Amino acid sequence: MATRPRPLSPHLQVYRPMYTMVLSITHRATGFGLALGLALLAWWLLALASGPAAYARVYGLLGSPLGFILLAGFVLAFWYHFCNGLRHLNWDLGRGLEKASARRSGAVVVAATLALSAATLVAMLHFGARS
Repeated sequence: MATRPRPLSPHLQVYRPMYTMVLSITHRATGFGLALGLALLAWWLLALASGPAAYARVYGLLGSPLGFILLAGFVLAFWYHFCNGLRHLNWDLGRGLEKASARRSGAVVVAATLALSAATLVAMLHFGARS
């Protein structure tokens, strides 16, 4: 009987993607996205300090539809990482580690992320962040 060689370590081909696994991967991805977003923020601050011409170039990008999509992605990444970070802090206290509780808190994180992101984007539009 020939057996198939087993992988040396757990791999995505071995495990089916589960809700909590996807949330964990998303947490890492949003952390990376926030790092990229902070580079964009630094560029904006440097342009602000460099004068009107430099600021106009950056504002031209950030005021465009592409810029709004970038800002919306940054807002989503920020709120997801924030809410999921609170979830992780709760786990560090030894609470919410049971399977059902972890799934429930994951759903709360997703719902809170969507609500906070929508509120932030509406406030941005209402108070003239794009104008």
